[in-house]
Amino acid sequence: MTDHTQTSGRFGTAVSSDALRNRVMRNTYWLLALSMLPTVLGAWIGVQTGITASLTGGLGLIVFLGGAFGFMFAIEKTKNSAAGVPVLLAFTFFMGLMLSRMLAAVLGFSNGSSLIMTAFGGTAGVFLVMANLSTVIKRDLSGMGKWLFVGALAIMVGAIINVFVGSTAGMAAIATLAIVVFSMYLLYDLKRIVDGGETNYISATLGLYLSLFNIFQSLLALLGIFGGERD
Repeated sequence: MTDHTQTSGRFGTAVSSDALRNRVMRNTYWLLALSMLPTVLGAWIGVQTGITASLTGGLGLIVFLGGAFGFMFAIEKTKNSAAGVPVLLAFTFFMGLMLSRMLAAVLGFSNGSSLIMTAFGGTAGVFLVMANLSTVIKRDLSGMGKWLFVGALAIMVGAIINVFVGSTAGMAAIATLAIVVFSMYLLYDLKRIVDGGETNYISATLGLYLSLFNIFQSLLALLGIFGGERD
C-alpha cells in the first residue's frame, strides 16, 4: 500500500511537472508570436516618420541602451503580474522603433525588400533548427549560460566601440559573432523551457525575443554590407 501511494505520488508530480512545462511552452510561443506585431508596427512607424533618423552615434546608443535596459528591468519587476504582458509588448514596440533606422538604410538599396525578407527567412530558419534541437538533445546545457553571457557582453562592448570607430569590417565581425552567440542562446533558452527550468513564460519570451531580434538585425547588417545593390 505504501509503495503504491509513493508511486502514485511520483506519477502525479511528473504529470503536474509536464503540464506546467507544456503550459509555459505554449504560452511562450503564443506571446512570442504576439510580440512580433508591436515590433512590426514600431518598425513601420519609424520608417514612415523617420523619427529615429537623428539617433546617430552616441545619442542613439544612449537612447537604445537606456530604453532597452529600462524596459527589461520593468519586465523583470512585472513578470508575475497582469502588467507583465503589456510591458513586454511595449518593449517590443520600442525595439521595432530602434530597428527602423537600419531598415530604412537597407530599403535604400534597390534590393532592400529582398534583403529584409532573406534576413527574416534566415532568422525563422535558425529558430526552427534550434527548436528541433532543443527537443532531441538530451545533454544538460545549463553550463553554456556563463559562456554565452561573456560572449554577449563582448558583442555589446564591441558594438559600443564600433559606434565611434565606424568600421565596416568591425561591424561585419560583430554581426557574425552575434549570429553564432545568439543562435546558441536560442538553443539554451529553448532547452531550459523543454527541461522545465524556466517556469515564467514572460521571462522565457523575453529571452527568445532578444535572441531572435539580434539574429535578424545581424543577418540584415551582413546582407546590407555584402549584398546591398545601388541603382
